[in-house]
This record gives sequence, C-alpha cells and structure tokens, in this order.
Amino acid sequence: MHEARFYRSAGDSKVDCFLCNHHCTIADGKRGFCMVRENQGGTLYTLTYGRLIAQHVDPIEKKPLYHWLPGSTAYSIATPGCNFRCDFCQNWRISQTSLDTQFDRIAYTEPEEVVREAERAGCDSISYTYTEPTIFMEYALDTAELALERGIQNCFVTNGYETPEAVEAMEGLIQAANVDLKAFTEEFYRNRSQAALAPVLETIRNMHEAGIHVEVTTLVVPGQNDTEEQLRGIAEFIADVSPDIVWHISRFHPDYKANDLSPTPVSTLRRALELAKEAGLRHAFVGNVAMPEGQNTECPNCGHVVIRRQGFMGSSIDLDGNACPNCGTELPIVVK
Repeated sequence: MHEARFYRSAGDSKVDCFLCNHHCTIADGKRGFCMVRENQGGTLYTLTYGRLIAQHVDPIEKKPLYHWLPGSTAYSIATPGCNFRCDFCQNWRISQTSLDTQFDRIAYTEPEEVVREAERAGCDSISYTYTEPTIFMEYALDTAELALERGIQNCFVTNGYETPEAVEAMEGLIQAANVDLKAFTEEFYRNRSQAALAPVLETIRNMHEAGIHVEVTTLVVPGQNDTEEQLRGIAEFIADVSPDIVWHISRFHPDYKANDLSPTPVSTLRRALELAKEAGLRHAFVGNVAMPEGQNTECPNCGHVVIRRQGFMGSSIDLDGNACPNCGTELPIVVK
C-alpha cells in the first residue's frame, strides 16, 4: 500500500481526490471512479503503485510522438486501470479494471528497477502509457525523477484529464505528452467516455504553458466525432494553443464495445488533413492506415522533407540540429 498524493480530508473520514477532473469525494472503504485509489480510514491509497501490467520497448513514434526525440526508443510501462470508460478502447483488457481486481497479486516493481531496465535497453525515455498514467501518477513521478538523474527523459500518453495541480507536479519531471483529444463536443465525452471535454482542453493549454512538449491525437470514429464541424473545431483549437503542436489523426478500427461501427473512411482522414492546413497547423499526420500523405515531416518554409517515415520502425532524419538543412528554418522538434 502506498499513500496517494493529490487529496485532502473532507470530514467524516471522507477524502476529496483532486488528481483528475472527476474530483471524487471518496467515503471510508470506497474507491474513486478510477477504481485504483481507495480511502482507508481517511487516508487515500494508490493501489497500483509499482504494479506493472505491461513493460515493453517501443519506438517513440508509436506513442505517437513524431517531433520529440525522433528515431529513439522508449521504455513503456503501465499499471491497470483508467479514469475514462471509453466503449471503443483499444487496450480495454488492461485499462478497464473492475472493483474486484486484486492488485497485490501483480508483481511489484520498484521505480529504480524501471530506470535500470530502461538503461539496459538503451532507451532515451520512459513512456507512461497503454492505460492512463494519471491514475498511477505517484509512481510515474517517482520513476521520472530517478530517470532524469540518469539522463533519461519522460513522456505521458494520456487522456488529458489531469487537474492543474497534477500538471504543476509534472512540470520539470515529464518532458513530453501525447494527449488524446477524443472529440469536440461535451456530448461525445459524456456518452462515450463518461467524462467531459472542457478539462481536456484546459490540460492541453496548461501542459503547453508549462513547457511540456505536447502532441495531440484524435481517433476519428465514424458517425461519432467525424463531422467537418468537429474536426475543424479540433484543428482550430490546437492551432490557437500553438500552430506548431502536432495533430495525429488516427483511423478507427472496431474494438471492445464498438464492434458495430466501421473503420474510418480514408476520405475522412484526408479531409481532416485539409482542415488542419486550413486552420494553420504546420504539422498533421495520419495513423493506423497506409496512405502516402500525412506521414513525413516537411519544413513549413521550403517543403524539404526533414523526417521521412515508414511506419513506426523506420525513419530517416535530415536535420541540422533542429533546423531544416535546406533553408535553415528552426523547427519545433526536440532532438537527441
């Protein structure tokens, strides 16, 4: 058992958790919406500290992060659980844990061991990913601090439901984040994720202002978030935060409880790329589909291809530091 951070007493042995924007008030003996934080006698405990359910070495492009340490590998870890209930989740077997999960049956891994494994694998970063890293924030921050002491960077792959207090705690420890912006309506978030849109938009702004390298991913779900109005809204929002923020436009494939839906038409992805350009975004990419456009990073000044990609496993980088070698334009790409 590990005492949580980001909570305060609410009287009568209840606690208020302010780690994520559900802001759960948790009675004694109960768990929060994420089901991995439990109140015991007025003390909030994180049940998943060190309980890793996944550990892999991934190319950083798989996160996806295209403009942060391109061509490097990330030691990727996850504990069970999530603070969303997306019915189209691709990792639902490990993210959608139940109240009956016995976390103490999962082998315990100290933060130091994660860092050692990342070093052994020659990874430049540790990625907190697969499920939702917010719900194991204490473990992630403890690991990140040790990683930085060894020269290893840290990134989150997140739904963006962190509170401002949590983002403040991440500042200086987490260098990059890919944030899921799942749709641009409150209705979608409420009905498909049991969450809300506004806090995610706030988190994207807060992370960017905190100096965290931010990229955004939208899984385009047919009939749900694929209208031109929604896609344009997302593109314009991102451009308003910064036109240099990367937007990853991903193709949906049926999974979990959404097997009745069809894969995203390629024409929709192409239109999203057009809307990104119209909104002023300098870099937008498509994922989960093989199509020639939306793969490579081009210099927005001269059009020279500075990063050419072939899926997750192959990329050729033609940069002078972080500048275009053809025209000298500095690009918002964090290089090793």
